[in-house]
Amino acid sequence: MGVENLNEELINCARAARFAAIEDYFKSDANRLSAFLKQFGGILFDFSKSKLSENDLIGLLHLASAMGLEEKRAQMFGGGEVNLTENRAVLHMALRDSGRNWQAKGQDVSSTLKAEMVRASEFAKKIHSGIIRTNNGERFKSIVHIGIGGSDLGPRLVYEALKSSDNDFIEIRFCANIEPNELATAISGLDPKTTLIVCVSKTFTTIETLTNLNLARDWLKQGGIVDDTSHLVAISAAPAKAIAQGFAENRIFGFEDWVGGRFSLWSSVGLSLEMALGGDIIAALRAGAQAMDEHFETAPLAENIPILAGLIAVWNAKYMDYQTRASIPYSTKLKLLPQFLQQLDMESNGKSTGVDGAPINISGPIVWGAEGTNAQHAFFQHLHQSPIVTPIEFVLVANDGLNNAASTRLTHANALAQGEALMRGKSLDSVMSQMLAQGQSSLEISKTAPHRVFHGNRPSNTIILPKLDAFNLGALLAYYEHRCFVEGVIYGVNSFDQWGVELGKTIALEINDDLETGASSARDPSTKALIDFLREGFS
Repeated sequence: MGVENLNEELINCARAARFAAIEDYFKSDANRLSAFLKQFGGILFDFSKSKLSENDLIGLLHLASAMGLEEKRAQMFGGGEVNLTENRAVLHMALRDSGRNWQAKGQDVSSTLKAEMVRASEFAKKIHSGIIRTNNGERFKSIVHIGIGGSDLGPRLVYEALKSSDNDFIEIRFCANIEPNELATAISGLDPKTTLIVCVSKTFTTIETLTNLNLARDWLKQGGIVDDTSHLVAISAAPAKAIAQGFAENRIFGFEDWVGGRFSLWSSVGLSLEMALGGDIIAALRAGAQAMDEHFETAPLAENIPILAGLIAVWNAKYMDYQTRASIPYSTKLKLLPQFLQQLDMESNGKSTGVDGAPINISGPIVWGAEGTNAQHAFFQHLHQSPIVTPIEFVLVANDGLNNAASTRLTHANALAQGEALMRGKSLDSVMSQMLAQGQSSLEISKTAPHRVFHGNRPSNTIILPKLDAFNLGALLAYYEHRCFVEGVIYGVNSFDQWGVELGKTIALEINDDLETGASSARDPSTKALIDFLREGFS
């Protein structure tokens, strides 16, 4: 069956699904858990509370085959030109498996990749162990990691998730935002004489990053460091520009153009993590991701966890018209996960033009969220009772290692309760019966009962990590990367470019000049008025 026919069939299936109850799927299909509940190592992925039947899922699997998902997956792992608008291969998987022979657009990249990774790891080991020291012979005690977007979000998430008193020999502070309070907070309380500045910019032209770099270097000089060369490390694909800025050549570490920014954590962009946490932890992180890569590359479609997740995500957004999805990690250490996924998913698949250059009318959903249980007291009112339905993904950690069984159990209970409540809801009859049993009057019941109804039948997925260690985190992040790719294939977009960020950056440079000299005639009346107001504030 062709793509158009399969798409029409799925549209009809979705019409029926809107009137179906998720609970009824469990009653009518004794095998639902075997089709929708999967395990990868010790990680459990439960997709069974999704609002689709097993037959709907089979239709989605047929659509994936018809759209060439398997061929496009093979093309990506084979180093083909997957990123068509930038004429690039997409090979962040190579950074997790340097033992494999990788090619990018027919050219061998394995030897260069291995050499650069070894060089970066050897440098990180010397910083971590104290072999490389400051000019006055002290160990580096802190790193200020300056980058933005993918150069910040991935390393920041991993550091928050994996740092502990056992491995935190060197503290990392992160600086992304150009707003000056960000850097002021990052350097607060640090000693410039024992601080390493790591600047991450693929092109070494990113205005936010270079502005913060210059401010950080001023801070070093104010701290008495006249020659700051030994306090600087650059991560860039443009080494000549870093050298021109005063970076020592042996402290510049590169990455290839086949590593996209939001997939760059695994490259030298993560060097700050290796310097602070140690090589063993980063090796385990990459090993977990590599294991998920192997599963994604080889597992049959119906057993392939990222593929199932991606197809269910497409079902929600394209066929059920759920325009947002929420990520709710029930772990403080994973509180940055929703922000990481916002960039990964929305920058990858927030497109209105297909790979063929033609306009499309559906793309990836809006992604948002926050850590539980805080989120329950912030926006779960909307998730439970708003007419706008938002699919949710809960992420739990079974063993948090904190030896506080009561608090851990209550955390798990809250997460599982939300999933059940979203699915089951609470009917008006049930509310009225409960209020009557509590002795409330008929007047009070008629007044209040409708406001206490939960319509339910709202989809969610649940992921349970056995523990939050480097291996499991690596597998989880690779799962999200591959899910994103699957969604992009089905939507028909290039998930690996991000032209949408360019226009605002270009205009920002123009307006920066306007704020200094006065609004140009090119500005619209509203923007000109705003510029004038801000200029008056500076005068």
